[in-house]
Amino acid sequence: MAAGEDGALSREAVLNYLDSHPEFAGEYVARVRSAQGREGVPGSGLANHWQAQQLLSRRRGSRHFDQHPETALGVSTFFPRRPLSPARRYNLRKRSPRKQPSREKLSKLNELDLMLELIRDIANELDMTNLCHKILTHVGILTNADRCSLFLVKGSRDNKYLVSRLFDVTPDSSVEQAVHATGSHEIRVPFGCGIVGHVAKTKETVNIRNAYEDPRFNRAVDQRTGYHTHSILAMPVCSADDEVLGVAQIINKATGGHEFTDKDEEVFRNYLTFCGISIANAQMFEMSITEYKRNQILLQLARNIFEEQTSVDKVVHKIMKDAQELLKCERCSVFLTEDLHEQGVEFSKIFDLVSDNDADKGVQSPSASTVAWLLESGLAKHVASTGEVLNMQNTGEDSRFKFTEEAETGFRIKSALCLPIYNRERKIIGVAQLLNKHNNEMFDENDEGMFEAFAIFCGLGIHHTQMYENVCRLMSKQKVALEVLSYHATAREEDVGKLLSTVSQTAQLPEATKIGLYDFRFNDFVMSEDETVQGAVRLFMECDLVNKFRVPYDVLCRWVLSVKKNYRPVTYHNWRHAFNVTQTMFVILKTAPFSSMFSDVEIFAMMTASLCHDLDHRGTNNAFQSKIESPLARLYSTSTMEHHHFDHSIMIMNSEGNNIFQSLTDEDYRQALSILEDSILSTDLALYFKKRGSFISRAQGGVTDWTVEDNKSLLRAMMMTACDVSAICKPWEVQKKVAELVYSEFFQQGDIERTKLHQKPIDIMDREKKDELPKMQVGFIDSICMPLYKVMAEKWPSLHPLYEGCRSNRDHWQALAQQKATIALSD
Repeated sequence: MAAGEDGALSREAVLNYLDSHPEFAGEYVARVRSAQGREGVPGSGLANHWQAQQLLSRRRGSRHFDQHPETALGVSTFFPRRPLSPARRYNLRKRSPRKQPSREKLSKLNELDLMLELIRDIANELDMTNLCHKILTHVGILTNADRCSLFLVKGSRDNKYLVSRLFDVTPDSSVEQAVHATGSHEIRVPFGCGIVGHVAKTKETVNIRNAYEDPRFNRAVDQRTGYHTHSILAMPVCSADDEVLGVAQIINKATGGHEFTDKDEEVFRNYLTFCGISIANAQMFEMSITEYKRNQILLQLARNIFEEQTSVDKVVHKIMKDAQELLKCERCSVFLTEDLHEQGVEFSKIFDLVSDNDADKGVQSPSASTVAWLLESGLAKHVASTGEVLNMQNTGEDSRFKFTEEAETGFRIKSALCLPIYNRERKIIGVAQLLNKHNNEMFDENDEGMFEAFAIFCGLGIHHTQMYENVCRLMSKQKVALEVLSYHATAREEDVGKLLSTVSQTAQLPEATKIGLYDFRFNDFVMSEDETVQGAVRLFMECDLVNKFRVPYDVLCRWVLSVKKNYRPVTYHNWRHAFNVTQTMFVILKTAPFSSMFSDVEIFAMMTASLCHDLDHRGTNNAFQSKIESPLARLYSTSTMEHHHFDHSIMIMNSEGNNIFQSLTDEDYRQALSILEDSILSTDLALYFKKRGSFISRAQGGVTDWTVEDNKSLLRAMMMTACDVSAICKPWEVQKKVAELVYSEFFQQGDIERTKLHQKPIDIMDREKKDELPKMQVGFIDSICMPLYKVMAEKWPSLHPLYEGCRSNRDHWQALAQQKATIALSD
């Protein structure tokens, strides 16, 4: 030691000596205390090291608690910080917490007793935050480290990573200070990355004498904070099964030359052996608490599901809200599937819940653009078709799927958990999807397990609710059937006998040519009710269907009379309308070259569909049925009346003595019923608009082979609409009279909407707009009739009378519209 001129030691020399001989500093402090009458401190090495550390730490200064910890990690990539959840403590049994030993008590212990005391202090600690803090403060005491950090293993077996539990802990810091030092974001380190990642992967001890010489160390934080990292000692924390639970790391020995000795490594290693056992116990305790919470939530979920089974929507809404709240994600979606088929997966309904939604709004039916965005990634369709569970930790790494930003909200998918929903028959009935776990966390195996449990309950809830809805549908169907039966009946046998006597003597039936059945200008207004029935029978006989399919005369007569009886006496959609539609279908089939395109079974089914296409019509449209929430609307959500017309035609055929298809083979019978259904449903104008563009493009595009089933099905649909609105092609006097009947029926519906539903009807049903009838007719012709008849006439010239009649009537209506407009201006 250097001395001054007077032989006295300089202050700097004394301090340098104390730096190199911490044990002397401890002994000196103890002796001074004793001399001052205080309780002495035993001169054990560990206790003196601790005393010296306190002395030197005041001289050196320490890092502030708000320092960033990345320097200690030595990783080149920094991860964003995330807020720690508040610690929730669960006591499985009543017990008093063990009081942490005081520093004064620890300072009196020898090395062995000190180790045992610190081990005893952590033995029964089950709160993970408290346990980690105790471990690090103890490590600091045992090794005289300036700062200590602990990283615990998380993730799945195939994707493990380290998460900073606590870092920058000093031997004298409190739990609150340690949590504050950790900050609002955790550090995530992949296995093999940086110093701690290397230790976790290899289970090797890393003792770095000079951190700045190690390539794994990053100096950026030291440069920002002004702290200088000299030495780093990192060791794995392992379980009894030698599985890595975490990595403990200490920085800068507080005494001596900053380097950690072999003795420090030995003490560190011995203590961490017991720490591994305590951490494993605490993790098991946390798992038991998590499992308990999970069971409670699932029990509550089960109660919620089985309390609410009146609607699939309500059940799914409850499940989504519970799932999002428990699994802490930004977005939850559920996709319900239709039947899977070769063309791919189609979803019948999609639900979407965003975490920042208005609480009163809850789960929303997504807009068309949101639905398109949700489906664009391909996650839901992939899971629905394969049954695979997808846990996307980083969506940018999987090229199978496409992830874009939602246009409306700017939402981006960062992580996703997507799995199938099964019913009790293990059939996929939907897909559940969670997006973006809060705080940029990843969905782990626990999330998968919990979400799978939710999916099971979701499947059960949907299955039972669908069963309940099916029961309601059957009840509605029964109610409709009872309503129909109370109003209708099959034909009276005396009426059947009367018609049969006429049919059996063919000469008594009116000749088709004499009553104009082969003419598009056919007028039924000159015929009596009985003559229309005879005319309907004549149509089927002219097609030779009775002979080809051996239909008994009595069955044909009974069926025609029953069909007539099951048309209600509404203003327009009645028996005469059905007879006119069937007559037009007959003329089209006879005049155009369709006999070579369609088989006899197809022609039979199309003629039958034409006569039955408006059975039991109530004089109101589909929208009206939905408005009044009629049993029919609950029974059929789309094409309400058209489905009912088909069901009613089947009911008549199933009545005794009314099955005109009875002589068909099984295969022909199935085909006839299929065509019957498709043809009747095609009279829904909503379906017509969906199909018309495809028909026009094929007809104008030069399609020549209309015997291909897809082309033929499309053609049948267009023929049904052409026949259904064919009154627009009749001679002007007939057309004008029919239009008055149509609008009279429309106005009756509008009157009901205005007086009973207190709603303003649309223009074509508003009696107050009756003077605009010509203008509305022109609009009807331009939007629905002309495009179809024009293309059909161009493709099949024999149908030109339909187009010509439509065009001529349009001129008449246009003239009337201009006339009324002139009168209105003059007024």
